[in-house]
Amino acid sequence: MDIFDKIQASEGPLGQYRKDAHGYFTFPKLEGEIGARMTFKGREMLVWSLNNYIGLANHPEVRKVDGEAAVRWGLGYPMGARMMSGQTALHEELERRLAGFEKKEDAYLLNYGYQGMISVIDNLVNRHDIIVYDAECHACIVDGMRMHVGKRFVYAHNDMDNLEKQLMRATRLSQESGGGILVITEGVFGMSGDLGKLDEIVKLKNKYAFRILVDDAHGFGTMGKSGAGTSEHFGVMDGIDLYFGTFAKAMAGIGGFVAGPEIVINYLRYNMRSQIFAKSLPAPMVEGALKRLELIQTHPELREKLWAVVHALQNGLREKGFDIGKTNSPVTPIYMKGQVPEATNVILDLREHYNIFCSVVVYPVVPRDVIMFRLIPTAVHTQDDVERTLNAFAEIKEKLAAGKYVGDKVRMA
Repeated sequence: MDIFDKIQASEGPLGQYRKDAHGYFTFPKLEGEIGARMTFKGREMLVWSLNNYIGLANHPEVRKVDGEAAVRWGLGYPMGARMMSGQTALHEELERRLAGFEKKEDAYLLNYGYQGMISVIDNLVNRHDIIVYDAECHACIVDGMRMHVGKRFVYAHNDMDNLEKQLMRATRLSQESGGGILVITEGVFGMSGDLGKLDEIVKLKNKYAFRILVDDAHGFGTMGKSGAGTSEHFGVMDGIDLYFGTFAKAMAGIGGFVAGPEIVINYLRYNMRSQIFAKSLPAPMVEGALKRLELIQTHPELREKLWAVVHALQNGLREKGFDIGKTNSPVTPIYMKGQVPEATNVILDLREHYNIFCSVVVYPVVPRDVIMFRLIPTAVHTQDDVERTLNAFAEIKEKLAAGKYVGDKVRMA
C-alpha cells in the first residue's frame, strides 16, 4: 500500500476526530496577553490551562529583558550548533547558574524539554543497560525508551514494593549483561499532580546499585523552599543523580536543561546528537531565561501567591465533595464519572455558558467511565477566580449526575 493511502485510510486515534474537533476541542486559539483571562472565539475566558505557574510570562521585568535582548541580538544569534559556532558567554552563564541552583557540578542547556529527555535517555544507556521506570511517566520518557534497544521494566505508579521487585529483576539481568540500571521517574506527575516518591527511591540506593534520572518539568520553580524542585521538597537533592527541568512551565519560556556530575554532563555535551546537529538556543531566549531564573531565586512571593491560589482551589474542591486524587502540587485534576460524549458537552457548557477554559482528559488516558478535568492554578489567578470556578463546577457536577450532558447536544437545566 502507498504510504499516503495508508494515512488516508486511518488518520490515527486523535486525527479521526479532526473534522469535528479542530479549532475548538483541539488546536484552539487563545488570544491576547497571557494571563488568567484571555480571548477564545471573541469572548473573554477565565483560563485554567496554561503552565504559567508563577506568572513570569508577562512579568514586567521579564518582558523588558526579552524585548531588549531581541533588539540587541536579533533572533538569529548565535548561528549554528553550539559545538561548532553557537557557543556564547550567555549560554555558559545560564548553565553555571542552573547547576548551582540544583546543587550539581554542571548543567547542559537543551533546545526543548520533550526532545531533550528523549536524547538524554538515548545517550545514557546502551543495549547492556536496563531502565526501570514509573508506569505514569510522561510521553517524552516513553519515547526515549523506545530508542533503547536493551531491557526495560515498568513498575506500578509510585508503588515502591513493585519498584523493588523490578530492581531485583534488573539487578540479576545486569549481572549477566554487565550493564547498569537507570531508574526514571517524574518529580511532579503532570496529569495526576502527585509527586514521585523521590525520598523512598533514594533510600533504595542503599540496597541496589542504580542511578536516578528525574524529570521535574512541573516541579522546577514551584516545589521546594527555594523553588529548586521536587528533590529539594523531599530534601534529597544530593541523592538525585540527574535532574531534568524545562523552561516551558514555571519559567514561561522554551528550552530545558539537565544537571548532574561534570563527567556525565560533558559526556552528554559531546554526544547528544539532538544538540550537536541543531542550532543553538537564540541569545534572547537565553538572556530571558537568566532573568526568569533570577526572579525564581529572589522573589519567593511569586511562589507564595501561586500556593495561596492552589490551596484555595484544591481545598474548595475537596469541601464541595470533588475527587481531586492525590495531588500535592499545583496540578489540579477533577475526576467525574461519564463517557467521552458527555465530556465534550461539559466542555461546551463550560466555555459557552460559564466562560471557563480548561483541559479535559478522557479514555484511553483514563478509564472509559472517567472524565478528568485538569486545572492549572497560577500566581496571576485571584480568589474571585477560584470562587467563580468552584461554583461553576458545582453546577456542572449536578447537571452531569442528572444526565443533562447525555447525547450530541448540551442539555441545559
